[in-house]
Amino acid sequence: MLLSDHDDKPKEACGVFGIYNHPEAAKITYLGLYALQHRGQESAGISSANGSAMMTYKQMGLVADVFNEAILEKLTGHLAMGHVRYSTTGDSVLRNAQPIHVEYGRGSLAVAHNGNLVNASVIKDELEAYGSIFQSSCDSEVVVHLIVRSGKISFVDTVVDALKKVRGAYSLLVMNEKELLAVRDPYGFRPLCLGKLGEAYVVASESCAFDIIDATYIRDIEPGEVILINKQGLRSIKPFGENRPSPCVFEFIYFARPDSMIYDNAVHAIRKQMGQVLAREHPVEADIVVPVPDSSNTAALGYAQESKIPFELALIRSHYVGRTFIEPNQAIRDFGAKIKYNPVRSVLKNKRVVVVDDSLVRGTTQRKITKMIRESGAKEIHLRISAPPIMYPCFYGMDFPTRKELIAATHTTEEIAKYLRVDSVGYLSIEGMMTAAASASSHFCKACFDGNYPVKFAGQPLQEELRSKC
Repeated sequence: MLLSDHDDKPKEACGVFGIYNHPEAAKITYLGLYALQHRGQESAGISSANGSAMMTYKQMGLVADVFNEAILEKLTGHLAMGHVRYSTTGDSVLRNAQPIHVEYGRGSLAVAHNGNLVNASVIKDELEAYGSIFQSSCDSEVVVHLIVRSGKISFVDTVVDALKKVRGAYSLLVMNEKELLAVRDPYGFRPLCLGKLGEAYVVASESCAFDIIDATYIRDIEPGEVILINKQGLRSIKPFGENRPSPCVFEFIYFARPDSMIYDNAVHAIRKQMGQVLAREHPVEADIVVPVPDSSNTAALGYAQESKIPFELALIRSHYVGRTFIEPNQAIRDFGAKIKYNPVRSVLKNKRVVVVDDSLVRGTTQRKITKMIRESGAKEIHLRISAPPIMYPCFYGMDFPTRKELIAATHTTEEIAKYLRVDSVGYLSIEGMMTAAASASSHFCKACFDGNYPVKFAGQPLQEELRSKC
């Protein structure tokens, strides 16, 4: 899938939220999904259960557009979970929206998944050979089929049995009419955390979903941990054996909200440290530091504080850009970028500007932003990226373009500067990134930067094949 010119960023992973033992479980889930909207804007869905029956509602669109009071009133019960989706596998159509809800011999089952299964296509082919019929094209449905086909007896055992057959990234919620399961893959690629709201337990992709409902953050769900929540309380098991955790470092760089706790660390603090390290690695004489809003604000603040160069909000981002808009027949130059960003000319005029961005994928949007800043009278533009060069695609739940479309994989830094029409470009080094994020982990997954994929791919066992994958 190609990114549009005005949204030249990695696409967010999905977001999940679940709650057990609350009389308004569906409404609380709605609020949790609203806080996680940044993780997926294509579709939203909620499943709820009352002990004997399960109901699901899902549609394409944003959370606030998909649900209303009347719909939420019908989603009764003390147990609910929800999902916001951006497709990393499967088409952007309603049949791929989640939670996936099925009725089978043992009752009702619903699954909500954040991540990407690298052997899903192989398993799907095997299941179809034995008569399974798939209703969607997303990899998450493979898990549903494996659970339904499991010969194990208990709810927990059927889910664990299914997940032992898959490889890749999954922060997963599974529920039946009476119980809620939260599972994080043994490598811990994607975040998942646990909280408490009165007598109710809550789980979410990020802790910002707890803040909106006044829930208390307890801790991260650990890599390889399975948590069962039912009327007996909460039970934790670790059935998958030991693996070296490899949480996704890009969550700190871009995906997670800065007010969240992930991997038991504050996103704001680590993102700010990345900006500080970037300033030490790539200093420059300048008059102002300007973030590309909003995801780069914190890193730019760190850069400004470390460099002692004043921080200015000289690019204003519109927060009212919808999924569709009408462009005049008479074409407007750089229309896609202009509907999202507008420069503050009085701040930029005659200034040497450090522009801080969190990542550079194709560079198409950054080239247009540079043009805006130049036309506003900036004397110099020095681009600083608070992440290393993105050199390889991700296969664990983020949607990067193919390698040949990644500007850093096909051009030198000098060529990138020339293409973007900036005076200099400086990336945060991998070592600097690891220094900034050291409090969270010493073993991040950074495959998009170095090509070292923690989990091998079905049918592609050699590392070199993965590195050259286009």
